[in-house]
Amino acid sequence: MLRRTTNGHSVWQEMERMRRELDRMSDGFTLRRAPTFPALNVWTNSEGALVTAEVPGVEPDAIDISIVDKSLMLSGSRQLDDLGEDTKMHRQERGYGEFNRTLTLPFHVETDQIEATFKNGVLTITLPRAEAEKPKKIAVQTA
Repeated sequence: MLRRTTNGHSVWQEMERMRRELDRMSDGFTLRRAPTFPALNVWTNSEGALVTAEVPGVEPDAIDISIVDKSLMLSGSRQLDDLGEDTKMHRQERGYGEFNRTLTLPFHVETDQIEATFKNGVLTITLPRAEAEKPKKIAVQTA
């Protein structure tokens, strides 16, 4: 049985109305967690791993990539656009400042063969699997 409020709406309808009103008053501001920056995609196969990172607005020379054991560390900074003293921020949804991401890889990599390229705001890192960790095919001998 749904309970009714004094205006005849169910409690759930009233809660939904209040949520919409709060959204309207806060211009859509929600308490959701901000997305992690930079966003990463990771693919692996028997030869190694491929990592892509979305880093729009970041200069390639402002990005540091390092490997320690099986961890890939990505850090850098994105600067806030300076539009002059007489400019007032109306809305800010893009973050700026320092960022750090650490990704634990499922295997060791050949650190001297890692390659990183940057194109259209996307950083691509190719991480070859260490030879000792590549799957080995074992031939079955007949007696």
